[in-house]
Amino acid sequence: MSLLHAHDHGRDHAPGSEPAQGHGPAHSHGHGGSAFAWGIGLNAIYIVVELGAGWYADSLALLSDALHNLSDVVALGVAWFAATLARRKPSAHRTYGFTRATILSALFSSALLCAAMGVIAWESLHRLLDPRPVDGGVVALVAAFGVLINTATALFLAKERERDLNIRSVWLNMMADAGLSALVALAGVAIALTGWHSIDAAASFVLALAILVLAASVLRDALNLATDAVPRGIDPAEVRELLTAQPGVREVHDLHIWPLGTTHIALTAHLVMPEPPASDTFLRELNAELLMRFGIDHTAIQVERGDGPGGCPDAAADRI
Repeated sequence: MSLLHAHDHGRDHAPGSEPAQGHGPAHSHGHGGSAFAWGIGLNAIYIVVELGAGWYADSLALLSDALHNLSDVVALGVAWFAATLARRKPSAHRTYGFTRATILSALFSSALLCAAMGVIAWESLHRLLDPRPVDGGVVALVAAFGVLINTATALFLAKERERDLNIRSVWLNMMADAGLSALVALAGVAIALTGWHSIDAAASFVLALAILVLAASVLRDALNLATDAVPRGIDPAEVRELLTAQPGVREVHDLHIWPLGTTHIALTAHLVMPEPPASDTFLRELNAELLMRFGIDHTAIQVERGDGPGGCPDAAADRI
């Protein structure tokens, strides 16, 4: 028999909900709008410069880096759009708003980065087999400028990267670009000093593989979020232990934990309590602890006496 069904929506959720009592690791107030704007503007200008220099110097490393930067500009735009959507208030039709847009953005940008790095690695192998003369001085100069552009963009996004996978995926792209540009600059210097033109392709291949490994990690996290897996950093067993340890709780069932977006986490659970609490204080304190310990800021907890004929019909499907 259901006796008490309580919700906690955290901050920035449906109208009428109480403000959250604290902030867990998954909660974020800002989405770096100005950082996105600066990143898109600076990188768009640099892409034009890099494409021209790459064509002039006949450098695969510069042309590959330009392709990578183009994918990042697209990723920045998508991430900015998703972050803007996520700030919209929930409606009667979209009760969670557009919070999941940030998950789709992270999925898209990480998949795009993987594809771009695959293309670069493939082209690098071809160029290794057929080296061409490269103007090392031009390569080094343009790539060094790219290090500054991408590092600046990454620094703009650094503050929010740990709390938002959407921003972390874009930040990783920017850091990858800075690393790629640095390696290209070093390759340009080496070519100018030694005349070994195959260094250009070798540098592109090595860094493309390294970035591919990092991007695959973000892609895995994004896929987990998109399929409603328990967010990284949360142990379902610890959450169940916390709920079970509450005074008066005899059993916990139908526990589900999933991401609403890249910055919000939801939980639903049924607590069997033969003597239910007389007020909402118990639930408010429990919600506050879930938020502080696990970053879970949207909860729906149902309290039952446990004297009914069998509880929730889909209890057997409890996935935690």
